[in-house]
Amino acid sequence: MSTTTSTPTPLYGGAANRRGTVRDIARAKEHGDRWPMLTAYDALTARVFDDAGIPVLLVGDSAAMVVYGYDSTVPVTVDDLLPLTAAVVRSTRRALVVADLPFGSYQASTEQALASAARFMKEAGAQAVKLEGGHRVVPQVEALVAAGVPVMGHLGLTPQSVNTLGGYRVQGRGEAGARLLAEAKELEHAGAFSIVLECVPADLAAEVTGHLSVPTIGIGAGPGTDAQVLVWQDMAGLSPHVAKFVKTYADLTESLTRAARSYAEEVVAGTFPDEEHSYA
Repeated sequence: MSTTTSTPTPLYGGAANRRGTVRDIARAKEHGDRWPMLTAYDALTARVFDDAGIPVLLVGDSAAMVVYGYDSTVPVTVDDLLPLTAAVVRSTRRALVVADLPFGSYQASTEQALASAARFMKEAGAQAVKLEGGHRVVPQVEALVAAGVPVMGHLGLTPQSVNTLGGYRVQGRGEAGARLLAEAKELEHAGAFSIVLECVPADLAAEVTGHLSVPTIGIGAGPGTDAQVLVWQDMAGLSPHVAKFVKTYADLTESLTRAARSYAEEVVAGTFPDEEHSYA
């Protein structure tokens, strides 16, 4: 009698007939599949990324900077991010949507963390949440997971702590690398289904990835992580200043500038709207 084994569906480029789950994320790690994650903050771009097959979309607190115009992620609130998350969820059909818990919405207690996460899941429809920190947030991670909330961790450069870190700097060099690895293991033991590693040396990120059974997601962490994430405006060339680790895959600033100028010139010249674009 012959037996057949099914080939696992890759996380990126796989079946698009249902929304992804944390189980799919775990399976990708088991099979060694690399996968991409992007941020998303509105319905139109989220739909584009979903149709492109991006398996995980993060409604990041980076919205503070790229949507609301602040100079850091600290000022953004739960109320600011809820409608953005809801828009992303409504406009997608396959991506796992992760909502960032913003600064001040989970640090005080496990009760505060659960209340904030519950709003993102009940009011916006997010399938998971992300929070920053290691040892100090282990109780929150444990409480959220116990309550049925999938949690993505975040170590290394944690932008919400930029004021105590002394700016946007690489984290985990020297002895700090051992502490980061220990905290990654703590987050995994607490139940986090994946961990973002931001702005850490590539060799450290690869070492952490090798020690964990849950996926790591790199941003400025070299090629040795299980997945990669970028802020979509950085990836698409809309941000005026980008970090060393960002590769731009389009120049939307130039494209939009050219389109806006063409439109303005035709309006001034009286050539738009023409007969084709007018009603009889």
